[in-house]
Amino acid sequence: MEFAPFFVTLKLIVGTVGILGIIGVPIAYWVAFTKWKKLSLFVEALLMMPIVLPPTVLGFYIIVLLGPKTSVGSAVKNLVGVDILFSFTGILVGSVVFCLPFMLSPLVAGFRNIRSQYLDVLKILGKSKMDALVNVLLPLIKVNLVSALLLTIAHCIGEFGVVLMIGGGVTSTTVASIAIYEELMKLNYEAAHWYALVLLGISFTLIFVITLLSRKHHHRLA
Repeated sequence: MEFAPFFVTLKLIVGTVGILGIIGVPIAYWVAFTKWKKLSLFVEALLMMPIVLPPTVLGFYIIVLLGPKTSVGSAVKNLVGVDILFSFTGILVGSVVFCLPFMLSPLVAGFRNIRSQYLDVLKILGKSKMDALVNVLLPLIKVNLVSALLLTIAHCIGEFGVVLMIGGGVTSTTVASIAIYEELMKLNYEAAHWYALVLLGISFTLIFVITLLSRKHHHRLA
């Protein structure tokens, strides 16, 4: 067993969580509180599609939209000198798209569960949206925020189809889940077992923490 796939996985987790942490909160806030309810319904359904969409379909359309022969792919290549396909940048893009709903879902639920009295008080006090979000609303949904981060990490670890299609299985894109597949193809079951065992332990720990936080939160509300 080599440690390089775990390092690539860690880089992917850090990049994905960092990007989604920045864009996920404002998107969830808009979806939960916007007055454009019909539009938000469409946007929310669109952003949640990766939950039910086969990863191969998602990977295919990312390739179609961002491949080297497309205008976007060519523009990225000319600007930063990086090909989307068969690169870490590519699997990061795929990871962000794939994990977005798992970041959004707990946050949107948390925002929607905030009691209307809090929102009324914020309006009376004349708080700006940014001030209210950072200092009041996010502390109120901190359990949802932690759950969103942990779910994102868990699904980032478990990515396979999207990463394989976009990354192509080259060294710089071989995450731990891909390493298991490659070892199985080589009939190296011992190495595959160790990769799988490590991921199993990490995944169980993440789900255990999420479940524990959820139960504590419900006990406080009861």
